[in-house]
Amino acid sequence: MIGKLDDYMRFNETALSLRSQRQELLASNIANADTPNYKARDIDFAAALQGAMGGGKPGGAMNTTNSNHMARGVATGDTLANGTPVLYRGVVQGSVDGNTVDMDVERNQFADNALRYEAGINMINSQIKGLLSAIQGQ
Repeated sequence: MIGKLDDYMRFNETALSLRSQRQELLASNIANADTPNYKARDIDFAAALQGAMGGGKPGGAMNTTNSNHMARGVATGDTLANGTPVLYRGVVQGSVDGNTVDMDVERNQFADNALRYEAGINMINSQIKGLLSAIQGQ
């Protein structure tokens, strides 16, 4: 019984966990916007979710419209806890100090991720309400 409940909630739980980790990466990018030679980092959320759900290996091949958009990370410790690779964001607007953080991109990604996180919370709330309704026989 518990296993079935876990399976029922697993997708949204996994998505929220990945969104939370992505939010930390994006916040780190924003915090380091003035750090010389800092490279903006992100994850490929769709590939990470697919890998976390067992549908593929985390960090598998991803489709991009330009090979410079996301380059595979090469630094030590460049994976999340579940093995998802952390990627470097391509340079949108270069800077003299070598920093690749574009604040407009980072703010947009941060807001988009926060909105999707909140939507995930709402989905879990709906699932729980549905389960309570079924248990109470309403």
